[in-house]
Amino acid sequence: MKKVLVYVLNMRGQPLMPCSPRKARVLLKQGKAKVIRRSPFTIQLLIATGENKQPITLGVDPGYSNIGLSAITNKKELFSTEVTLRKNLVKLNSDRRMYRQLKRGRLWYRQCRFLNRVKSKKKGWLAPSVRHRLESHIRIVNFIKSMLPINRIIIEANNFDIQKIKNPDIQGKEYQKGVMKDFYNVREYVLHRDNHQCRSCRKKNTKLEVHHIESRKTGSNRPENLVTLCNICHEKITLGKEIKYLRPKSFKAATFMSIIRWKLVESLKANVTYGYLTKLKRRELNLPKSHTNDAFVIANGISQSRTNPYSVFQNRRNNRCLQKNRKGYKPSIRKQRYNLRPKDLVRFGTRVLKVVSVHSYGKYIRLKSKINKVIDKKILNIELLKYSRGFEYVNER
Repeated sequence: MKKVLVYVLNMRGQPLMPCSPRKARVLLKQGKAKVIRRSPFTIQLLIATGENKQPITLGVDPGYSNIGLSAITNKKELFSTEVTLRKNLVKLNSDRRMYRQLKRGRLWYRQCRFLNRVKSKKKGWLAPSVRHRLESHIRIVNFIKSMLPINRIIIEANNFDIQKIKNPDIQGKEYQKGVMKDFYNVREYVLHRDNHQCRSCRKKNTKLEVHHIESRKTGSNRPENLVTLCNICHEKITLGKEIKYLRPKSFKAATFMSIIRWKLVESLKANVTYGYLTKLKRRELNLPKSHTNDAFVIANGISQSRTNPYSVFQNRRNNRCLQKNRKGYKPSIRKQRYNLRPKDLVRFGTRVLKVVSVHSYGKYIRLKSKINKVIDKKILNIELLKYSRGFEYVNER
């Protein structure tokens, strides 16, 4: 059975070695500690005590959509988690750009500013979605360092040769020639790549069209986001019908890792390992493929006893929600945020519950109980315990 641990801070807020739930209950009952975080459960000592610490290694398995982390000592695993990152950054940034352009278009009497953002790009500039994921990696690692006395960090830093993945025989000057060289435009290249046939019904001698797999706003006009379909299959998708077709392989995740790998290593001052070593060690230990198992192997885990892993979901804390009115009036954006937001942790009577939503102009709140029952109560009787600060921790039992 996997163990559950309670994380401990000293009187100065510095991390110590974790303890068992039983010892934490005794300290809380005797008034020698206080609860500062409920997930992961963390206490802070109110008395001076010994501060013996063991060497702890943190293994990080970075990724485009998921991050695996595992902190181990020589004998046991102290912390394990898989983080699911937000996937709507590109859409939100595209929406913001659309609203800004619309607002700017209405200010027709002002001088044009179409070059101001080009001049602001400095050396080391990253696209907003890439920068957000990089900062999320750093933030989650720093959070674990504030909870455990980490001595060493090991990161898997993989380098992907995208052109060699597409064409294993590429060499020399061919690297300077892109896949679309000698093609008139992107559409002509996509048709040639798909052998001038529909990827759904496999017809050739018919009218062909190029379809965006994701909307152009979020997926752009990259060849990986385009597929060849006949006009009949394309019309079915336009009408909302689902059809199966062979999608081209996307290298978005590999490109992301190639961009951030050394920035991440430099920011965290970590040691480096590589994917082929992780795969070899994982197979030697007969562990299934997962982000937490990869992180455990990256941290040089061998026979340590494993702990109960956390599932972490990244959410948007400062979201300006629409204020909907059921009487037919136009929705508006609230100028002032409510004190409580979805996924906040609150106390109602003797129970600790999670906020589902706030309504009636902030006067009422919906809470979710352990049996997934929704409770609707006045906000006056609710005591805030913890804000949801971007990462939601769910302990897997």
